[in-house]
Amino acid sequence: MMLRIKRVPTVVSNYQKDEGEDAARRGGGCGRNCLQKCCIPGAKLPLYTFKRAEEIPGDNLGLTMVKSLYLLGFQWEDRMQRGLFRYDVTACETKVIPGRCGFMAQLNEGRHLKKRPTEFRVDKVLQPFDGNKFNFTKVGQEEVLFQFDASEDGEVHFFPDAPVDADSSPSVVAINVSPIEYGHVLLIPRILECLPQRIDRESFLLALYMAIEAGNPYFRLGYNSLGAFATINHLHFQAYYLAVPFPIEKAPTRKVTTLGDGVKISELFDYPVRGLVFEGGNTLQDLSNAVSDACIFLQDNNIPHNVLIADCGKRIFLLPQCYAEKQALGEVSSELLDTQVNPAVWEISGHMVLKRKKDYEEASEENAWRLLAEVSLSEERFEEVKALIFEACSYTLSEKEDEHLTQGAGDDKPPLEGTGSINKGRNCNMVSGTQECLVLQ
Repeated sequence: MMLRIKRVPTVVSNYQKDEGEDAARRGGGCGRNCLQKCCIPGAKLPLYTFKRAEEIPGDNLGLTMVKSLYLLGFQWEDRMQRGLFRYDVTACETKVIPGRCGFMAQLNEGRHLKKRPTEFRVDKVLQPFDGNKFNFTKVGQEEVLFQFDASEDGEVHFFPDAPVDADSSPSVVAINVSPIEYGHVLLIPRILECLPQRIDRESFLLALYMAIEAGNPYFRLGYNSLGAFATINHLHFQAYYLAVPFPIEKAPTRKVTTLGDGVKISELFDYPVRGLVFEGGNTLQDLSNAVSDACIFLQDNNIPHNVLIADCGKRIFLLPQCYAEKQALGEVSSELLDTQVNPAVWEISGHMVLKRKKDYEEASEENAWRLLAEVSLSEERFEEVKALIFEACSYTLSEKEDEHLTQGAGDDKPPLEGTGSINKGRNCNMVSGTQECLVLQ
């Protein structure tokens, strides 16, 4: 039987609608001042360079962190004054839902009303980049707050007018024109390389550096894979400020294991979504590698997932999910589907972005819990995935320890045993098909 998930459109850029040849050639290029080859030559954008850190940051974040916080907020508010956002997110109603978890609800009707069709399949976590579809090189340069890169001299710098080096493909921080909260931005690693939405070690470490540089525990970064409600197949992380703890950050955890490089892995309990928490490590690189390797394993095995980077990069939540799969199987109630809430990283973390006034007025801890419980893997399936993630992390760590013995060790890494058992708990598998999510039953 073939089942289909209804398309939910999304909006990301002011320049996503009209890309025709009739765009005026004002001042050269395509006339839209975009980030593609037509407009990049000679372009200049602000540049923020950060100091590489070996150790995971402590509580004393220093003056440079305060400066970077001010910089992002100042640049974001400047774009607000220039009218680059689709709506004023600061006018959206927000409240804490009564209950022990402290779920938050926001009524964001503007985000709901201004959407564009999703342009990729929802049944495959890894899909090739398609330059004909919307991607972040098509946004206007005025939407970019600054380039973000490591410093060459080990010091933090800000250059207000730096050339864009197309050959080195800069990473950039840009506004999300359909924001969820104050300071909502996108970190787009190596933007001109046009990477698909998939985590790699280098890009994930860059996201950790951004969390460190912000230096504010209320500034979090999030990642959604394809199949877990990412809406653009161009590598990006999201981030914004919310001056209260997320419910997931307050959830109890229990330690599961400590890797050989000192990274401690715990799991959530007494929370509606099952997930893992990574922290510690001998170096920042160790922590980053452990999480990125786990994500790479999930990607390679077609398991949708979300990531939350919290506590200035010191704690990272990894959350495999199956809501889209349940939608395709017809296992999600019509009551939940009618809300049109797609639970991505922010919703899973406890910030419920609601699209209907009715749902906002009737928001309760029970309703939020019921929605998020549908996102979670079953206990049996989660245990299988968790065991294989540990195996993937341990395998990678062993490779690292053996590098001095064998040049290029790990290039021909054998497949993990047991990966075929991941979906046994549900008796179904994500399969290929058309642009709908197709599931065999």
